[in-house]
Amino acid sequence: MSYYYGGWAPYVSVAARRKEAEREIARRRKAGQPIAPVIVEGRAIAKTFWGKAWCENLERYRDFDNRLPRGRSYARNRAVLHLQIEPLAVTALVSGSEIYEVTIGVSAVSKPRWQSICRDCAGGIDSLVELLQGRLSKNVMERICRQDHGLFPRPSEIRFSCSCPDHASMCKHVAATLYGIGTRLDREPELLFRLRAVDEKDLLANLGAPASGLKTPAAGKILATDDVSALFGLEMANDLSPVASKPAARAKTKAKAKRKSAPISSRATSRAKAGSKRPPSVR
Repeated sequence: MSYYYGGWAPYVSVAARRKEAEREIARRRKAGQPIAPVIVEGRAIAKTFWGKAWCENLERYRDFDNRLPRGRSYARNRAVLHLQIEPLAVTALVSGSEIYEVTIGVSAVSKPRWQSICRDCAGGIDSLVELLQGRLSKNVMERICRQDHGLFPRPSEIRFSCSCPDHASMCKHVAATLYGIGTRLDREPELLFRLRAVDEKDLLANLGAPASGLKTPAAGKILATDDVSALFGLEMANDLSPVASKPAARAKTKAKAKRKSAPISSRATSRAKAGSKRPPSVR
């Protein structure tokens, strides 16, 4: 419990905090303010690859050990009334003894570091859909989540402040906001790239190149044109010309050439024979 203006802050039960949070959300929405609360269903803060990876990255650093458990509890109890993720910044409203404003700043991924990630993942991601759904190979996942050198920020790259009177380096409201980011990434994983000020499409730029540690298909496993034709029972584009008409055209050409090359005497004899067969004319 935090020290509060010369004394300890009054205890507020979870149920009372939830009711106060619901009233605050309704009041702000009625006033026309955009509100995006963090809703945690069940015990799990995050369920998808991106949300889990964010939370696991936080928990691997000892800098945050002593404050994260309270923040986890606040996030589960829906104390994060509003959370907005922008490039390099997160703002939130968290319900405690009062409604507190939280601001978190995150450093941008350095250009060399981002280029290294893109280069190492080149060819290992089939589509933007698969990237955002977290359907990635083990090698790509390991590279993106690599401690200190991946896409997720290390403690030295995170700065935060809260309007609460707690003077600890990280209060429970900040910790709840950090977990709230993980929950939000479950629904909108592209926000991680926005937060780190990078373009996720860069990971697809070298789509044709093999990724580090990934094997290219063996030559015997790549279908040749003839194999594809046989597989689908279709003629390929190069075979669509009227091949069947070519033998007949050649036969006509040969016959015509043969007639032209016949000796003159043979042609005269043929004409004489043809004339002898005509019926006599009537005078």
